[in-house]
Amino acid sequence: MARRTEIIGMRELERSFRRLGKVPQTVATKSAKAGAKIAHKAAKQNAPEDTGNLKGAIVLKAERRVKVGKKVYDIMIDPAKNDLFVKMSADGNRSYYPASQEYGWMTETGHYIPGYRFLKRAITDNERAIERKILDVAGTEVVKALNAR
Repeated sequence: MARRTEIIGMRELERSFRRLGKVPQTVATKSAKAGAKIAHKAAKQNAPEDTGNLKGAIVLKAERRVKVGKKVYDIMIDPAKNDLFVKMSADGNRSYYPASQEYGWMTETGHYIPGYRFLKRAITDNERAIERKILDVAGTEVVKALNAR
């Protein structure tokens, strides 16, 4: 009969990883993506909406894997849609709409308009939920791997 394991927090998850030997890539990928989906959804909800192009351009993209057992996802503006957002002024200055909405901009009269920080808030406002989701998914996947042994 297979030994059942239950994972509750980070300490227990680390102990289970030691028992497995190393973090299986599928565990890292599934858990990272589950957490990233929460932030992706929040970024789309928080994005300012004028024409809807900005909300539609926010994508979740996996970074190229460098280290086994690690997975990172970026929440970013789709590079294929950059032509919608890059504007050149008559004097040659380049402006990028998503950056101005995130960080703010200066008006012609010199006043600073603060940005919405919708990408940053997608992470900071949901930090606990993201962490919990990553732990839950990683725990479930590790339990499956341990029980399959």
